[in-house]
Amino acid sequence: MTEPEPHTQLLPTINTDSAIIMGDPARVERSKKFLDDVEDWAFNREYKSILGTYQGKRILVMSTGIGAPSTGIAIEELNNVGVKKVIRVGSAGAMQAGIDLGKLIIGEGVVRDDGLTGKYVPNIYPAVPSFRLMALAHYYAPEAFYGIIRSHDGFYMDDNAQNEAFWSSKGILGADMESGAMMVIGRQRGLETLSILNNVVLYEGDLAAGVSDLTNGDDLMAQGETDSIKLALNILSDDSL
Repeated sequence: MTEPEPHTQLLPTINTDSAIIMGDPARVERSKKFLDDVEDWAFNREYKSILGTYQGKRILVMSTGIGAPSTGIAIEELNNVGVKKVIRVGSAGAMQAGIDLGKLIIGEGVVRDDGLTGKYVPNIYPAVPSFRLMALAHYYAPEAFYGIIRSHDGFYMDDNAQNEAFWSSKGILGADMESGAMMVIGRQRGLETLSILNNVVLYEGDLAAGVSDLTNGDDLMAQGETDSIKLALNILSDDSL
């Protein structure tokens, strides 16, 4: 008898090649309303998983917790059970002015400012998404912000503000903590990956004006979450490319 994967508790009997990953287990629960025939699979540690169908396509939705190490485990175990396409639906902080709350930031590449991916490949190795999935993102969401993002390991370092200012000056659109690990490990294992991020923090000087109405800000971020999930589902259920 096949044993489940040790952290995610996944088995090949999930019977799908497509998965959406997200940091927050609560977001997995909120994703149920977009799916048909929903089945709870497992909830172990930070890894909550469900299965459902969207436009006839069977898709796994699973949380990964925060950061590169837990995301790396998720990608390895997804690969072990036959998943070949993974889209991260996450949150980001904008690193450029003019990106409003709830707008989608889609990573064309990632600055690997994490500790894990260097254990897999040299630091000069790029973290890039699948061209096919990216093409579908452009088709379904031409209005999103496309560019390079940065994946990092923490928020509370003493030099965090200086680091953000530096990378902003280099044109980085937004920051998260998981996309680099997903893309690097996914590429090593032959998986197609894509990262769709919902902007939840305005960059620097725009913060006060942008969140002066906190309730409105919450609504915008909730809409961004919905938009990001629907975009991932549309991409994974499209077999045109």
